[in-house]
Amino acid sequence: MRVLIADDSVILRRHLTSILSEIPGIEIVAEADTTESALTTFERLQPELVILDIRMPGEGGIQVLKAIRQQNPQTTVIIFTDYPYPQYRKKCLEEGTAYFFDKSTESEKMIELIKQLTQRTK
Repeated sequence: MRVLIADDSVILRRHLTSILSEIPGIEIVAEADTTESALTTFERLQPELVILDIRMPGEGGIQVLKAIRQQNPQTTVIIFTDYPYPQYRKKCLEEGTAYFFDKSTESEKMIELIKQLTQRTK
């Protein structure tokens, strides 16, 4: 499963890359730190999974989510955010995210989900 990690924190991107790279079947194809780079990278590489932060420089992750849904509705998008407020969760689900996780409390849950998703695609 080809993965794009889009988050403005270089530390978080590196951490996720390190953890996810150890999962058989996962290939981290790119990282992005702005909404613009996330969109251009998605368009160019067409990954099967995008891990996306809501708050990034540019228009924000929800705009990236909308664009991904328009370009390739089959792409799995996981929102991974420090802003787990109900209104954000609701908006992201309405815009078509598959999953919504709080960075501070649900990182292990997200990793387990990705392992399960990888098993399904084999």
